[in-house]
Amino acid sequence: MSLDLNHLENEIIDQFLFDDSKRPWIIGFSGGKDSTMLLQVVWRSLLKIDPFLRQSRRIYVVCNDTLVENPRIVKFINSTLAKIQEAAIQYELPITVHQTTPQLEESFWVKLIGLGYPAPNKFYRWCTERLKINPTTKFITEKIHENGEAIILLGTRSAESSNRAKSIKKHEIKGQRLRKHQLPNSYVYAPLKDVTTNELWQYLNQVSPPWGGTNKELITLYRNANAGDCPLVIDESTPSCGNSRFGCWTCTVVNKDKSMEGLIENGEEWMTPLMDIRNFLVTTRDNPEKYRQKERRNKTISENLWGPYTFDTRVKILTRILRAQRDIQREEGVELITHQELVMIQYYWFRDCYFKTKVSDIYNSIFNTRIDMSKQEEKFKQESDLLKKSCKNNENDVQLIHDLLALQKTKTLMIKKRGLQADIDNRLDQYIDAEKKSK
Repeated sequence: MSLDLNHLENEIIDQFLFDDSKRPWIIGFSGGKDSTMLLQVVWRSLLKIDPFLRQSRRIYVVCNDTLVENPRIVKFINSTLAKIQEAAIQYELPITVHQTTPQLEESFWVKLIGLGYPAPNKFYRWCTERLKINPTTKFITEKIHENGEAIILLGTRSAESSNRAKSIKKHEIKGQRLRKHQLPNSYVYAPLKDVTTNELWQYLNQVSPPWGGTNKELITLYRNANAGDCPLVIDESTPSCGNSRFGCWTCTVVNKDKSMEGLIENGEEWMTPLMDIRNFLVTTRDNPEKYRQKERRNKTISENLWGPYTFDTRVKILTRILRAQRDIQREEGVELITHQELVMIQYYWFRDCYFKTKVSDIYNSIFNTRIDMSKQEEKFKQESDLLKKSCKNNENDVQLIHDLLALQKTKTLMIKKRGLQADIDNRLDQYIDAEKKSK
């Protein structure tokens, strides 16, 4: 191996001991080749430091889960993170593992199905900040607040791409290992910046991870997918995934998801429904006249601007996801969308006055589940009869009251009453418009 490992590890040791500020190290770990080598080299370096001295600085291994990561990769990463945490305790290293995720209301499916955001493209990439940058930035900011400053270790390498080389050069401080990060009181340390791709693969083939096992599964994943990995994204200057990458299986920014195609061709046929959904998202994005609403400006419809997905499109997307989840769960146990996301999607549908189809109805029809609510249904029937009697059997009035109650119930469920009055006003406006048209 041409790579001088001793020199690389000694540099890391020197940086660890030379800096007496006790600033924590935050290691960005994506489970890909670069971050794996980074963590291995840091780990081996720590083992060379006196046990007492190495406890002087906390090290956080941070992995971001967008909740729409390639399921095959998620399984591998979760297993790896568990091994890392267990081994860190065994070796008495100051390392703890942390996973960041987007806030519920910022998740991909809540935005796309709940609010009707169109699938991202290279001009409108609304997902990166919400799914990747914000969750990780929040974690880093918290650590800076606790310690005053922090050092972020990344596996970025100049040889990875010209863009990465320019980014590293732009932010580096001459004569120092650290370069400034756009977050206040934070710095970036990239120990592998001069490591070539060939040297990296040689290292992973020859040096087993200190947390146990080998890198064989990682190397096999790359071989089967013919892919590069998505780095931990901590700001907009971090290079995004290329045309061939591990990352979100829903990604519509790239023309083709070559990594998922490669995995399917090499035996992961169960991922085919995911590929079909991803391709359907591209179709819905590229055919706005069929799948999206006209944009409204000042209560008038603009003929030249397209707004969110129609509710019919959102129902179709949710149906496809739940069907795929039903089929995949039987063998792989993969969850494509969480129950919390389903609740939030229903919340937004009610808020936007869409009552025709309920999320629970779609779910029950696909999973063939039905909660026994006979007592509640009997009570509901009595209330319904009383309501009809009070409204003198005017179905429009009855439906209006049902919809208003649904809005109130949803707001209560989310423990968030803000905007309730505006939602009720919107529903009343719909009712008044319908009454005028009927006369």
